[in-house]
Amino acid sequence: MNLNEEVRKYIDDLFKDVGKSQQLFDLKQELITNMHERIKDYQKQGLSDEEAFREAKVSMGDLSGLVDDMREAGKEEAKGEVYSSMTNRISTGGIVISVMLILFGLLMTVSMNFMDVPGPAKSGTSIFIVIGGAILTYSILARETDKKYAMNQVRAVLYALAVGILLFGAFVGVTSGLATGEMFIAFSSSTIFLVIGIGLLVTLLLTTKFNRTK
Repeated sequence: MNLNEEVRKYIDDLFKDVGKSQQLFDLKQELITNMHERIKDYQKQGLSDEEAFREAKVSMGDLSGLVDDMREAGKEEAKGEVYSSMTNRISTGGIVISVMLILFGLLMTVSMNFMDVPGPAKSGTSIFIVIGGAILTYSILARETDKKYAMNQVRAVLYALAVGILLFGAFVGVTSGLATGEMFIAFSSSTIFLVIGIGLLVTLLLTTKFNRTK
C-alpha cells in the first residue's frame, strides 16, 4: 500500500468538484500533511498501514462543510486572482532584489581582486551572493506560474535556508582559506555548514509529498 498515493487520492477525491486555485492547493497540502501525521501516530500504536489510514480518515471528521466553503470560494474568481497576484508581486520583487544582490556581490568581489587589499577582504563582499541566493530560492519556489502552483511558504523558507547555509559554507571556506592560506582550514571551517545545508536539503527532498503541477 502506497500511503502517499492513497492519501493524495483521498484528498483529491474530496475536492474533485471544486475549481482549481492556489487557495485550494494550499488547503489540500495542509490536509495531506495532517493526515500523514495522524497515520504516523496510529502506526506507532501498532496499527498496519491500512488500519492507520482508515483511522486517520475517521479522525479527520466530516470535511463536507470545508468542501462546500472551498466550492463557494472557487466561484469568486476575482478573489483568487487577487490572492495569486499579490503572492506573485512579492515573488517578483524578491527575484529582482536577489538578482541585484547577487550581481553586486559578484561585481564587487571581482573588483576587489584588482585592488591592493588583504586576501579575506577580496571575498568579503561575496556575502551578498549568499543573501541573494537564499532570497532567489524562496522567491522562485513561492511563485505561482501557468503550469505550477506556489510551494507552501514554510517549505519554501526551509529550501531557501538550506541554500543559504550551503552558500554561506562556501563563503566561510573561501574567506578563511584566503586569510590563512591553508586549504585544510578552508575545508574544516566550511564543513559544518555544508553538512547542515545538505542534510536539510536532502530531508526536504525526501519528505516532498506534493505535486505542484496544475
